[in-house]
Amino acid sequence: METIDINYLHLTIGLGLLLIPLYFLHYYRTGLIKKTLIASTRMVAQLLFIGFYLNYLFEWNNPFVNILWVVIMILIAAQTALKSTSLQSKMMIIPLVVSFSVAITVVAGYFLGVVMELDSVFNARYFIPITGILLGNMLSANVIALNSYCDGLQRERQLYYYLLGNGATPHEAQMPFIRTALIKSFSPTIAGMAVMGLVSLPGTMIGQILGGSEPDVSIKYQIMILIINFAASMLAVILSIRLIGRKLFDDYGRFTN
Repeated sequence: METIDINYLHLTIGLGLLLIPLYFLHYYRTGLIKKTLIASTRMVAQLLFIGFYLNYLFEWNNPFVNILWVVIMILIAAQTALKSTSLQSKMMIIPLVVSFSVAITVVAGYFLGVVMELDSVFNARYFIPITGILLGNMLSANVIALNSYCDGLQRERQLYYYLLGNGATPHEAQMPFIRTALIKSFSPTIAGMAVMGLVSLPGTMIGQILGGSEPDVSIKYQIMILIINFAASMLAVILSIRLIGRKLFDDYGRFTN
């Protein structure tokens, strides 16, 4: 099947659909017009740049350059996650970088090396898009989970100390807050997975079909994309909470944040 390209003129025409949300944001005086325009402009500029850059990255296909690019992506994702949480110390970025790196290594390595059986897991055409998808989902999951975890400890620290006083270990006393963080972070994902294909068709699969792939091939890739996103996000959230938790408590288990 031949791929139908969207030229830049028609892309510009397509951006006209932004007038719909902009109108209602203006009508209801949300104050989000400026932010929306800035975000949309940045999104378009960044994606066009990435598309231009990836052409050369794919042609070059140097493993060291590919790894460096992913490291930069991890650092940006960790910094963004830190800014979006109530964590104040800049040193908290280290646990986030470690968590994202471990999740990427384990899940992307397994998918590309074992499931897809690539000769090189650092092949730019697969390595960079997969890590990009994973990082985007890990970022969202971590922001929700860490905010829930830290806010819960701040709001109900008496419950934490009550559990400690009744013989619980520091980790056991944190369990209710970790549980709530996981529920808030992953309930939308689980609900979305339950109706995938019946209520919604995921963007990755639609993109592949529009790009010329056969539906059955697209579906198999979409299944794996959902699974690796879920697995990587869960692993990153658990590691982030456990590593950051070590910095939020002293040697006696007292909450210091």
